Amino acid sequence: MYCYQCEQTAQGTGCTKFGVCGKDPTSATLQDLLVYAVEGISQYAHRAAQLGARDPAIDRTMIECLFATVTNVDFDPDRLQGHLRDAADARDRARRLYESACDRAGQKPETLHGPASWQPAMGLDALVRQGEEVSILKRQTQLGPDRSGLQDLILFGLKGAAAYADHAYLLGYEEPALYAAFHETLDFLTHSDVSIDELLARALETGKLNFDVMALLDRANTGCYGQPEPTRVRVTPIRGKAIVVSGHDLKDLDALLRQTEGRGINVYTHGEMLPCHAYPGLKKYKHLVGNYGGAWQDQRTEFDAFPGAILMTTNCIQRPKEPYQGRIFTTGLVAWPGVRHIGPNRDFTPVLEAALAAEGFTADTPEQWITVGFGHHAVLAAADKIVAAVKAGQIRHFFLIGGCDGAKSGRNYYTEFAQRTPHDCVILTLACGKYRFNKLDFGSIDGIPRLLDVGQCNDAYSAIRIATALAEAFHCDVNQLPLSLILSWYEQKAVAILLTLLYLGIRNIRLGPSLPAFVTPAVLGVLAQKFAIAPITTPEADLAAILQGAAS
Repeated sequence: MYCYQCEQTAQGTGCTKFGVCGKDPTSATLQDLLVYAVEGISQYAHRAAQLGARDPAIDRTMIECLFATVTNVDFDPDRLQGHLRDAADARDRARRLYESACDRAGQKPETLHGPASWQPAMGLDALVRQGEEVSILKRQTQLGPDRSGLQDLILFGLKGAAAYADHAYLLGYEEPALYAAFHETLDFLTHSDVSIDELLARALETGKLNFDVMALLDRANTGCYGQPEPTRVRVTPIRGKAIVVSGHDLKDLDALLRQTEGRGINVYTHGEMLPCHAYPGLKKYKHLVGNYGGAWQDQRTEFDAFPGAILMTTNCIQRPKEPYQGRIFTTGLVAWPGVRHIGPNRDFTPVLEAALAAEGFTADTPEQWITVGFGHHAVLAAADKIVAAVKAGQIRHFFLIGGCDGAKSGRNYYTEFAQRTPHDCVILTLACGKYRFNKLDFGSIDGIPRLLDVGQCNDAYSAIRIATALAEAFHCDVNQLPLSLILSWYEQKAVAILLTLLYLGIRNIRLGPSLPAFVTPAVLGVLAQKFAIAPITTPEADLAAILQGAAS
């Protein structure tokens, strides 16, 4: 195997024997093959779309299969084989769709090769051998590290955007034009005769695609559950039976809350589900009592200590420890071998039964609360007050300190950076990176909290909306605002967001804790020259450089 799509990859170069995430070589190779199969779907679907033909089922399969290859989603070879069969079926439907569209248009269909002509082998071992023939290492040999690395930058951005598109679809929101853009870009990745400049341009277009997908997901979340509003959330447990929900999917939480209402079970969020407490349509449930634990990488310790049932939605699962193996469940696309999976009907009865059978919390713990829910709707409602505070010199600078958390050393940088920000500065944060400092007391400036939790990783869209609105209020460009972005990345959704920021022309981003292994020195040089993107150094040095630059 060879995988370098996450930040924690072995030695910063690539996992070759076993994934740091827990992915075994079989699953890793099947995922490589699944990406190849999805490209075959899109070779036909892209050409069909150009002739005005589409099939929603084909689009759906493409999105699901891409999402299944995101880090910490699907570790189950049996499930991955099922996705490969689905991909082959979808590719055949896409071919027929394209041929029918050509027939109606009086055109002769192209004869397509590569992924479009792939046929799934019989049996697991044979599929693995097929996957080895389309690995990253094969492409590096064929294209060289710069071009193959840029292909992966685009591919990983597509994977992240697919995750957000899947969330939106599950809430009933989709746009055919966005699916068409996915297909076009996946088809583009099958071409080997493209230049570095063309790949860089396509990477920025992928950032635009992700921005549009995040906007769609924002409409989906707020359309179904209302605009997030500042909300106090208890972060210490209370007495009673319990279920903890981790991942990202609001609909799964909603379904669970409906099914547990009146059953004497308290529901807690975990990880990226924390922002759910701010949505009126979710926080109305009185048995949604708080948030348990922190970011995804601490789950093995936290779930071991949790005296109830555990539901993993979308992604972020780690290898379960034996003590809680029987009370952890997956749903959606997330899967781990041996863990019971809840199907698309969302009948969470087994989860409820496991919670009722477990001990639950035997006593209340001392209360501790934090505040979430500062999405663009809430922050922009106070825009006049914020602008006035800046003009009066009460707020000197804004720092967006956000992104993914992870177990790799160096992430204490973000805690220290937040702690060192001067008292006349405001911190915006989002995604699970906030767990590094979100329980600290930063106080307020004239009633404006110094720490504003914008939400999940996809709520980077909210942060962008906030920044653009402030730029309009100050009659300047976003890059001229007293605003600095200090980002941490882990997996492909963070890659998608980074591409979105670059597409929007945002400069001077500091990225860490280490740079992506798939971004070669030559490509980094281009990004540094065009966007002034740079790796983090130390909190003291970066903070001093930012504030000195802002003052000048």
